[in-house]
Amino acid sequence: MQRNGTRPILLTNARVVDPSRDLDQPGDVLIADGVVREAGKNIRAAGVPEGTEIIDCRGHVVAPGLVDMRAFIGEPGAEHRETLASASQAAAAGGVTTVVCQPDTDPPIDDPATVDFVLRRARDNAIVHVLPMAALTKRLEGKEMTEIGLLKAAGAVAFTDGTKSVMNAQVFRRALTYAADFDALIVHHTEDANLVGDGVMNEGEYAARLGLLGIPRAAEAVMLARDIRLVALTEARYHAVSITCADSIDLIRRAKQAGRPVTASATINHLALNENDVGGYRTFLKLSPPLRAEEDRQALVAALKEGVIDTVVSDHNPQDVEVKRLPFADAAPGAVGLETMLSVGLRLVHDGSLSLLRLLHAMSTRPAELLDVPGGSLRAGSPADVIVFDPDVPWVLDRDTLKSRCTNTPFDEAKLTGRVLRTIVAGRTVYEYV
Repeated sequence: MQRNGTRPILLTNARVVDPSRDLDQPGDVLIADGVVREAGKNIRAAGVPEGTEIIDCRGHVVAPGLVDMRAFIGEPGAEHRETLASASQAAAAGGVTTVVCQPDTDPPIDDPATVDFVLRRARDNAIVHVLPMAALTKRLEGKEMTEIGLLKAAGAVAFTDGTKSVMNAQVFRRALTYAADFDALIVHHTEDANLVGDGVMNEGEYAARLGLLGIPRAAEAVMLARDIRLVALTEARYHAVSITCADSIDLIRRAKQAGRPVTASATINHLALNENDVGGYRTFLKLSPPLRAEEDRQALVAALKEGVIDTVVSDHNPQDVEVKRLPFADAAPGAVGLETMLSVGLRLVHDGSLSLLRLLHAMSTRPAELLDVPGGSLRAGSPADVIVFDPDVPWVLDRDTLKSRCTNTPFDEAKLTGRVLRTIVAGRTVYEYV
């Protein structure tokens, strides 16, 4: 990402929310030289550098930029779905200042040269930070692990096979063992492919009514239980990337209580939607893993509040009309989410399910901690990756206004409350709502 010299910025008359310090209070934030200089009360009265741009936030929230641990970006090989440039524009509009892209590209991100390619392209074309996860196995085939040490040295922040699970337990154990040697984070999509079979939505009464083949919750829980057993053998850092059901929550909770280095995330879609939203075969709501029952959604929200689920991800997965405008069983899974993650998450704040601090901790501070990357804080000296948003403004989503190349959002025409007004990356304003 290009860095340009900028004036200092003072965000004044703000509600400063910093989950890294459990802070939620009126105040100001001073930004200079690409870092947060100070975040507190009465900064303007104490004096600011000459030439400072003073922005009256009018009581709106100032918080660390979001860190999204799971987003698909098409470069290299699928630029028709998304580019680094278009994804970064969408991210900035949604308050996401760091995007972690997935390795299931063409070719896959499974060697140091491809990691370097993504980092260089991002520096040249993206307006937010873009960091790559590297493949856990070569060519994402689940047969032979990649060079974890070399990939980490090249700049990979974690290791995953994207939307594929490593079915071979011996291969996965070996990868965990090597990852532990390099203190690398393994991020795993937990679905047993054999149990998924030809299923296309959550197994249950609703799928039967629609005449669609179901995917049982056990497909997730069986794979997760296996993984946790292997973590116990290796003590590698492990992150289950898309938990969807109550059975999985119980497994994560017990692993944490046993002191295992296990963490988990839920997608914003699974926290906000359930299987009934599929309605009349709406393919924009065909996801992997599928949307579950309402009791599972409620269990996810409770687990997020409790801290059993650590992070919230967008699971941004752009798909064009050729693969979405098909019968439900044939359509590709996936939905875009970078622009809507925060606004949809605020639903959980407005209905009293979560505090704003807890939501932002899961979207900024905690993912930065897990990935060991800068961000997620307004402490003095932290990178000036900062967002300003109005948590109370109502608006209706029009997918034609989305900045992603594809517009397969499950929230088209949804009534949302709260939107990003300004996004600052490395001290430079990269997005401003007008």
